Amino acid sequence: MKQALIVIDVQESFRQRPFWDESEYPAFLAQIQPLIDSAAARDIPVLQVFHTSPSSDPANPFSLASGHVRTLKELRISPTAVFHKTVHSSLYAKAADGSTLHDWLLEHGIEGIIVSGIRTEQCCETTSRHASDAGFKVLFPTDATLTFAMQSPSGKHYTPAEIRDHTELVLQGRFARVVRAADALAA
Repeated sequence: MKQALIVIDVQESFRQRPFWDESEYPAFLAQIQPLIDSAAARDIPVLQVFHTSPSSDPANPFSLASGHVRTLKELRISPTAVFHKTVHSSLYAKAADGSTLHDWLLEHGIEGIIVSGIRTEQCCETTSRHASDAGFKVLFPTDATLTFAMQSPSGKHYTPAEIRDHTELVLQGRFARVVRAADALAA
C-alpha cells in the first residue's frame, strides 16, 4: 500500500498563542522528527500543511503577514509538497497551484496516510476522520501529535494526556488505527 506522511500545522504560529506550553513539546519532537526522517529515508512522501488565516493582520499569528506561518524552528523537514489550509481538515489544503492535498494523494496513488502534527483533537483528528470517509487507510501515531490543556464550557479542565486519550478512543477502529510513532511505518 502506498503511504504518505502528513505533517499538520507544526508551525511557529502556535508559539504565539497564550495556551502554548513547552512541557510536552520535547517529547513530541522526539517522536515526530524520527518519523519524518524515516519516511524520507524510505521515499514515503512527506506532505507539510500550514494553517493560515485569511486575515492580512500581522498581529494574527496565523496570517501570512505575521511571519509566523513557518515550520517550528526545532523541526527539520524537507517536504515533498507544501499545502496551506484555512479549515480544520488538511484534505482541503491547497498547494501553490491551487490543487488540494486530497487531489495530490489521488494523483500519486496514495492509499494510506499517517497523520501527525498539532493539535491532536482538532486538525489531526479532523483530517483523520475526513480521510477515512474519503477511503484512505489512516494511521494515527498519537505520540507524534501535540496538544495543550483545555477547559470545557462547564469548567472542567482537561490535560493533554486526557485529550489524546479521548482522540484515541473516538478514532480507533472507526476512523484510524492508533499506533506509536516508532511503529507507524511498519504498520
